[in-house]
Amino acid sequence: MFSSITNMTKPKAKDLHHLFSEEAKSRNPSQLKQAFKHFHDPNIISLGGGLPLPEFFPFDNLRTDTLSPPFAEGNNAPITAQNKTEVSAQKDKDTDDSIPLGVSLQYGNSAGNAKLLKYMVDHTKIVHNVAYEDWDVIMTVGNSHGWDSVLRTFTNRGDTILAEEFTFASAAECAHGLGLKIVPAKVDLYGLIPEELERQLDNWVGPKPKVLYTIPTGQNPTGSTLSLERRKAVYALAQKHDFIIVEDEPYYFLQMAPYTKDLEERRKSLETPTHQEFLNSLVKSYLDIDTEGRVVRLDSYSKVLCPGSRVGWIVAQKEVTERMHRLHEVTVQFPSGFAQTIVYGVLEKWGQEGYIDWLIELKKSYTKKRDLAIDTLEKHLPKDICEFIAPEAGMFFWIKMDGRKYPKYKELNGDPLAIETDIYERGLQHGVQMIPGHWFIINDKTDPPQKELPVSDDYANAIYFRGTFASAPEDKLVRAIELFGEHLVKVFKK
Repeated sequence: MFSSITNMTKPKAKDLHHLFSEEAKSRNPSQLKQAFKHFHDPNIISLGGGLPLPEFFPFDNLRTDTLSPPFAEGNNAPITAQNKTEVSAQKDKDTDDSIPLGVSLQYGNSAGNAKLLKYMVDHTKIVHNVAYEDWDVIMTVGNSHGWDSVLRTFTNRGDTILAEEFTFASAAECAHGLGLKIVPAKVDLYGLIPEELERQLDNWVGPKPKVLYTIPTGQNPTGSTLSLERRKAVYALAQKHDFIIVEDEPYYFLQMAPYTKDLEERRKSLETPTHQEFLNSLVKSYLDIDTEGRVVRLDSYSKVLCPGSRVGWIVAQKEVTERMHRLHEVTVQFPSGFAQTIVYGVLEKWGQEGYIDWLIELKKSYTKKRDLAIDTLEKHLPKDICEFIAPEAGMFFWIKMDGRKYPKYKELNGDPLAIETDIYERGLQHGVQMIPGHWFIINDKTDPPQKELPVSDDYANAIYFRGTFASAPEDKLVRAIELFGEHLVKVFKK
């Protein structure tokens, strides 16, 4: 069982209305959605909503099989009669562990189905000790949708936001599509550098950004995981400079034991911990230090169940989720009813403890793949050219090189983007693909321009490549890294 958190008095969230966008401030509740509350009132015959009768839905039942906790044979074991859990839902039958199809396939609450929302709230209470009282959860169609909702809630066209200098390309394109500028915040191999962020904000010219977008755990693309100490320092800057921290955390539960070459230590790291030991091993979320409600956490089942589920959720103060609710009422409505039915059915059958069992097995699986990838990198990448660290979360590794050592450095005018592109294209010819770092780079300029802060020579000439240990089976993962090592030796040693 999970240990209970002491019910001490917590502060209320800070009023952040002044940070809301003009769009968020102007949204009113949908009158039609408000009218739906009367649809199931037995004392009222409702002709007010365009809800088709469930008897015309051509779906009578839904069933799938999944593995049963505690997943003793691993979470990729074949499903058999002995380890199978049946998940089902029927059109008209309402049970504790299912959502009737007559409900889930109907127009519903734009915050999400109440049963699945409760599961998400209970999960959040188990994993995080949210540091203030009045928080809430709203469902999304995955974290990309959640990010779009955040931007529309807090930013206006022409605003500037902050993000790690290398970040998830789709998140950047979403912001650019809304007319925003993204100013890079300096990182190292361990994530955001609070001292550099403080220097940047203290020297800011013009209106300061209202939003910091960050992937603090298993960062995409760098694979870095920000320590609790750095998170506390960044949060203090959010208070000082009055901005929102958006923590995009799809990789949060893909945290792994520290990399070691010691085989006995590896064996111990793959032993099954208790649930509380597992939870204690997780780096704290910004939620755990957020006493003012200025953190918006994006969560998703995409990396822990499957990307195609398109079910995620946002944890934030209630005033923020209420504004997002108004947005979702007239945009996405709510995530797919089929998806909510299946996800809830599986999770409720597993229970909160069974879901933790699943996450523990994921940790083991990703630790094994990470160790294999780093072992192979250590063996095959030229150490006089490459620098990297073993990620402790996520699915990516990040390789840093000194562009000045590239034989075509002068020919390419020392341009890191041109050097990365040249290495990338020649790598494809060698049969291997690693993604160039500049595909993820953030370098927007503000108007008026920010004061240029000095950059160390070490970073001025650095080039980067991102790889993943998640998408290929073990034999192909090893072969790909071998090929990349051969490729680097060939192109750098000319």
